[in-house]
Amino acid sequence: MEFLHLVIFFIVLSIKRVGCGNQFSRDDFPPDFVFGSGSSAYQIEGAAAADGRTPSIWDTFAHSGTSHGANGDVACDHYHKYKEDVQLMVDTGLEAYRFSISWSRLIPNGRGPVNPKGLQYYNNLINELISHGIQPHVTLHHHDLPQVLEDEYGGWLNRKIVKDFTAYADVCFKRFGDRVSYWTTLNEANVFVLGGYDLGFLPPQRCSLPFGINCSRGNSSSEPYIAAHHILLAHASAARLYKKKYKEKQHGYIGLNLFAYWFVPFRNTTEDAIATERANEFYLGWFVNPLVSGEYPISMKKNAGSRMPDFTNLESMRVKGSFDFLGVNYYNIMYVKDNSDSLKDEHRDVNADMAVQLIPMLDNSSTFEFPVAPWGLQGVLEYFKQLYGNPPIYIHENGQRMQRNSTLEDWPRVKSLSEYIEGLLPSLRNGSNVRGYFTWSFLDLFEMLDGYESGYGLYYVDLDDPDLSRYPKLSAKWYTQFLKGQRNISDRIIQLEKNLSAFATAQIFQ
Repeated sequence: MEFLHLVIFFIVLSIKRVGCGNQFSRDDFPPDFVFGSGSSAYQIEGAAAADGRTPSIWDTFAHSGTSHGANGDVACDHYHKYKEDVQLMVDTGLEAYRFSISWSRLIPNGRGPVNPKGLQYYNNLINELISHGIQPHVTLHHHDLPQVLEDEYGGWLNRKIVKDFTAYADVCFKRFGDRVSYWTTLNEANVFVLGGYDLGFLPPQRCSLPFGINCSRGNSSSEPYIAAHHILLAHASAARLYKKKYKEKQHGYIGLNLFAYWFVPFRNTTEDAIATERANEFYLGWFVNPLVSGEYPISMKKNAGSRMPDFTNLESMRVKGSFDFLGVNYYNIMYVKDNSDSLKDEHRDVNADMAVQLIPMLDNSSTFEFPVAPWGLQGVLEYFKQLYGNPPIYIHENGQRMQRNSTLEDWPRVKSLSEYIEGLLPSLRNGSNVRGYFTWSFLDLFEMLDGYESGYGLYYVDLDDPDLSRYPKLSAKWYTQFLKGQRNISDRIIQLEKNLSAFATAQIFQ
């Protein structure tokens, strides 16, 4: 099996790394392929203490000063301005909008009574989207477990979470499922457990020395594996509930979202090639293997040993096949260097168990923006096709990080949008089962690590304006033209880049 994985890896690595020319349009994609944009509750809604909402672990994390001293208390105030924002989506031409439901807004105590105000808000938002022909794609958990459940029994570290998450999902399916057909249980499940329970740079900020910093509690050696196990059981439980109780009538689909890098060997050596496959197994296989085969990857069970929980036969059976699609968040390429010496340490975390060193691909022209490399996303899609039976995939997040307030003429984001969307066409023509693309994000919103220092949005939000006015960037205008079926827009982007460079040069030598 290891040999097969290596063979497939080298086949994928040889994928043609070019797009399909400078002329493409929405019409080149299948009619049922969906284009949209996204957000999440804590990042956009604001109204953090309004109308019965209680804190989540993300509130606690943000208020600890970890996000450049910023928080989502107000954010973009989407809670009050959702009609205005939906109209912007209509103006942009979005076919779908991905957002999350705040568990602590809908069920303030984590379990039990539903908050009427929270229920009304999400009903209103969904109805507004539907009335304008925009397809809602809903995530149930986007790093924002109710703090009350974290305090009561440790949240995702306790098996009780499976029952409470399933009950929460049941409320959402029952109340919104007549209009929502696409459900994602958790966002970036792999990054959530690595950042939240190993390295401690994400909520609930649990870790232990020497693996994480600024954590007052946690165990980096065992807790990530425990939390991931309960996430898979909770996902499978919610999916089973949906298929048993709602699917026949609502005809919806349920999936899980993962963060994906495209991993490339740092050196042309067998050791780095094997390490690259191991990185894929720890990042993607950790969750996808159980969903496809009912078992964790062999390399993970071998390296983590007794710290890796086991599925019972019944659990394995229920987790296996418990998804209709996978959501993928993709931004960048990572080079992988073998670090097998880390396995010599008796006290290890997940990263040491992975036994690799990850080196990000950098853009020589910018220390802030991501390099644009569509062949990396093509590689991820081909990897899923070759190793996991080509499951339906939605690109839930793909975007370009830029310094906030820099300019509305965000041509690097336009370039990124253009090249990544164009880069999907070879994958589709090569048989990839990719079903949709959502750019991150619709608005400049509150970012987990950067606060309001960076922006990914199609629309700029003026935080100094009491009304939080929204302004379309060049990327929003480009996306609109693309969604309207215009061709040759890539050529215009190239010309735009040349014009801006010439303008900048003229300014320097004035």
